[in-house]
Amino acid sequence: MAANKKTTPRRVNVAVVGLGFMGVTHLRAYQQIRNARIVAVCDAVRLPIHGVLRGVAGNIKKTADLQLGPRVKIYREFSELLADCEVDLVDLCTPTALHPAQAIAALRAGKHVLCEKPMAVNLAAAQTVLKAAAASEKFLMPAMCMRFWPGWSWLKTAVAKKTYGAVRAANFRRVTAKPAWGKAGTHRGGALLDLHIHDTDFVNFLFGRPAAVFSTGVTDAVGNVDHVVTQYFYPQGPLVHAEGSWLLPDGFNMSFALHCERATIDYDLARGAGALQLREAGEKMRTVKLKNTDGYAEELRYFVGCVARGESPSIVTPQDGVTALEICAAEEKSVRTGKLVRL
Repeated sequence: MAANKKTTPRRVNVAVVGLGFMGVTHLRAYQQIRNARIVAVCDAVRLPIHGVLRGVAGNIKKTADLQLGPRVKIYREFSELLADCEVDLVDLCTPTALHPAQAIAALRAGKHVLCEKPMAVNLAAAQTVLKAAAASEKFLMPAMCMRFWPGWSWLKTAVAKKTYGAVRAANFRRVTAKPAWGKAGTHRGGALLDLHIHDTDFVNFLFGRPAAVFSTGVTDAVGNVDHVVTQYFYPQGPLVHAEGSWLLPDGFNMSFALHCERATIDYDLARGAGALQLREAGEKMRTVKLKNTDGYAEELRYFVGCVARGESPSIVTPQDGVTALEICAAEEKSVRTGKLVRL
């Protein structure tokens, strides 16, 4: 074969389980990935009608109706989907409580698994998934999309390379209105596990596992943490804290600010195309142009590529999903006790 001849990447057959906002978002992303083919969907209640899946609202935007076409197989029972030998990759966008059993079953059925965050509602359940992944020849990747989000992925590179010197202080903020399922009180964890876990994971991605956390928060009537502010302790620095909330009346925003030795890096989603700003010492503020995509599309493209090449994912590993949950558990303990919690 000629050295400059391009090869077509192996096609990966995908099934999406759970057809709410995240399921629709993932389906739309897979439609843009050259070597991904959607072969099946599964949901106990919400299903396509005549090949069309109705749009649904989420914390970033409302999705439009999705054209799946008549060839996509429709399942109500998860076990029936797992018996489908055409499916290579199972994408779990179901409620958190279902993740451990479904992820383990899919791995044992010989499927690669993408599992939405968090992997479980508690650390013990997440550990069972980790063991199943270690015993499987298939890949499991937790869907920690902020590791792939434009601005955040740029930041990871800048911090790793010390482009602007060492980080002295960092702040992350993620706030939204409480989702409908959160209002119903049917899922445990609140904003801490549904929303704030993104920033907890990214703090760990940037700086490593913190030595301890101290968190304060606001809880709802049944004890879920709906607003949290956490300081992550690193003995050699930097100073790091993050805020997550479901207390907005409406809307969504996320931001970060990092103060480095030679610059301040500032991101605010509300600024739109000018979201990421860089202020270097002695220079005028400038806007950093980012790729016109989102973390959902980029994480799925990455995982499909890993499956196609037979390469285990490294940007996010099963252990990363467990670590994020472990740190969040420490944050919850700190909220409830009012004490510093060591990790």
